[in-house]
Amino acid sequence: MSDKKLTFKKRLHILKHHYRGKKMAPAFNALHTFLFAPDETTHSGSHVRAADDLKRTMNTVIMALVPVLLFSMFNAGYQHYSAINGFPAEFSLMNDFLTWDNFWIGIIKVLPLVVVSYGVGLLIEFIFAVIKGHEVEEGYLVTGMLVPLIVPIDTPLWMLAVAVVFGVVIGKEVFGGTGMNILNPALTIRAFLFFAYPTWMSGDKVWVYEAVERAGGPDAISGETILGYLAQNKGAEMSYSISDMFFGFIPGSVGETSTFLILLGGLFLIFSKIASWRIMLSAVIGSLVMGLIFNGVVDAGWIGETSKFYGLMSFDFWQHLIVGGLAFGIVYMATDPVTGAQTNRGKWFYGFFIGFLSVMIRVFNPAYPEGVFLAILLMNVFAPTIDHYVVRGNVKRRMKRLKNATILPKDSAGKANELHVETV
Repeated sequence: MSDKKLTFKKRLHILKHHYRGKKMAPAFNALHTFLFAPDETTHSGSHVRAADDLKRTMNTVIMALVPVLLFSMFNAGYQHYSAINGFPAEFSLMNDFLTWDNFWIGIIKVLPLVVVSYGVGLLIEFIFAVIKGHEVEEGYLVTGMLVPLIVPIDTPLWMLAVAVVFGVVIGKEVFGGTGMNILNPALTIRAFLFFAYPTWMSGDKVWVYEAVERAGGPDAISGETILGYLAQNKGAEMSYSISDMFFGFIPGSVGETSTFLILLGGLFLIFSKIASWRIMLSAVIGSLVMGLIFNGVVDAGWIGETSKFYGLMSFDFWQHLIVGGLAFGIVYMATDPVTGAQTNRGKWFYGFFIGFLSVMIRVFNPAYPEGVFLAILLMNVFAPTIDHYVVRGNVKRRMKRLKNATILPKDSAGKANELHVETV
């Protein structure tokens, strides 16, 4: 078996050299490097040796997303059958959730979203690589996994394909490809879907499989999300517990429901040094601060129960983190190293405003009671400005220290002048 593998590898190396310099070389090289390590070796000069590269980084993020994907496949079936038959009186993880019937719904609904996302996105990447003559970057490996996890379960596949084309071309390729884009491509795709097809991105039907098809019939079902209930001041009608919210047994976008698994994924990304803990922590603080402000407004009596903002304003400030896409956005979207702030101090400001604005948009946007994706896109635009002022502030402080420095005279032995700088 090893000889066959070796022969196949050698043949690929030979084909790679055959395609070198030709039009389709980038496409073949992408397939080659996906299967095997490149066969080029360095011959001169000094080189930095490191275990991490772009492909390894992207694969690490995908590993952090796999548990969320698997959970979403079971949850798709669980929400479908619970909407039809009612939620079980005594929930059993093995008998009610981890069942083949639930998983089958995930296979027929979630996997096609993943296939379309990767198929269309990588096709666009290959086309641009061939046209421009550059290598196919691995940046879309993560985007292709994120996209199906941030859309409703019943999103039509053709609609997702159109959005992926828009997001990859407008959100990434027009800026020069991976590493050059100023907007997160996955969020660009989600924003396109929201503004182009708003009825498929909000409401009480799109979050549960077959709810759209059954609408208006005798067997109609509803899949209202927690944020949807709160936005309509119907919080008293909810039957979800804190445990349901935290572990993810609730309706929502495909992969955003389980805060528990998202938290584990975030810890894994921090431990592997892929994602910034500063952005995550500051975003959590920002969302808690905004939630506390709204709770204070309600407690002070400045807003009554008849106000359309009352439901979300009165929602306990810390519970904002365990419903909707806030946790998912903070861990997997806000920490994008390309579109986020680059300086350590800038990451604190960047993350704080993402959390702060996310809760604000949730409350003041009754048509779409979710704000994290829009908040991240907004801060993507301001990230370079934040870094600019952080660097400028650092330069000013250093210049001030240099101004206040003391130059000591020659020593008694009359040695050559030396510049001794002591900060005052």
